[in-house]
Amino acid sequence: MKLLISLSFVLLSSLVSLANADDLAKMSDGDVYQSLAWPELKKEFLKGGKVVFDNRITVKGPDFAEDAMNVPVQFDATAVEKVGGGIEQIVILVDRNPIKRVLVFEPKKVKPILSFRFKLEQSSPLRVAVLGKDKVWRVGTTWVEAAGGGCTVSGATRNDGSWVKTLNEVSTRYFVSQSGDNIRLRARVMHPMDTGLVAGIPSFHLEDLELIDAKNEVWMRLQTFEPVSENPLFSFDLPANAPVERLRLIGRDNNGNKLDSQVR
Repeated sequence: MKLLISLSFVLLSSLVSLANADDLAKMSDGDVYQSLAWPELKKEFLKGGKVVFDNRITVKGPDFAEDAMNVPVQFDATAVEKVGGGIEQIVILVDRNPIKRVLVFEPKKVKPILSFRFKLEQSSPLRVAVLGKDKVWRVGTTWVEAAGGGCTVSGATRNDGSWVKTLNEVSTRYFVSQSGDNIRLRARVMHPMDTGLVAGIPSFHLEDLELIDAKNEVWMRLQTFEPVSENPLFSFDLPANAPVERLRLIGRDNNGNKLDSQVR
């Protein structure tokens, strides 16, 4: 009798586990990592829109983040640009960070390719969610291992106090491909990018960056959040006809400090 009860309990537990797995699979939209955080991320930051995972969006990061405060990543969404009738915005999310949204990128007239560095609190999936004009979110993803702690320690310029002297200084440089059909703009903005998760140091970070031309037309827009690394470095890919001598980088942080720099 006891054996029969035990077998029945095991069978019931197995059926419940299978049901939970099916429910999780439905909520995760086929997420290869079966992340418990993904359904809430989708609800909060993708507003419950239609989501499909798409391996045509390439996401490159290190297998292991040696420096959890400066994790390099690059994504390329050009392969899905025409699929959705154009791209409205690209949202970067990290499942296991205490602050899960890293940045929002609106490519406008630049290519939907971006390189940057971010802080990683622990090993986690990294999501690149691309919203097309057809209102479908196409998501590329990768996994980054980390020893952790990237979001909960202060940066070097905060520790030595040098951020006060360099705040919002901008340095830029162009790189032209050998074929001449692509111009890469690398831009660094000096900012401590404090997460607000270190005792006694409130959140202090860049909020908005725009690349504009002489007619004040926007070529790209970035909303940046606390997980972006200290003194952020961004690389954008511009078309060959970009007015490189007339572009400016403008922006502000969450304390109202502004920047306005000619791109050279």
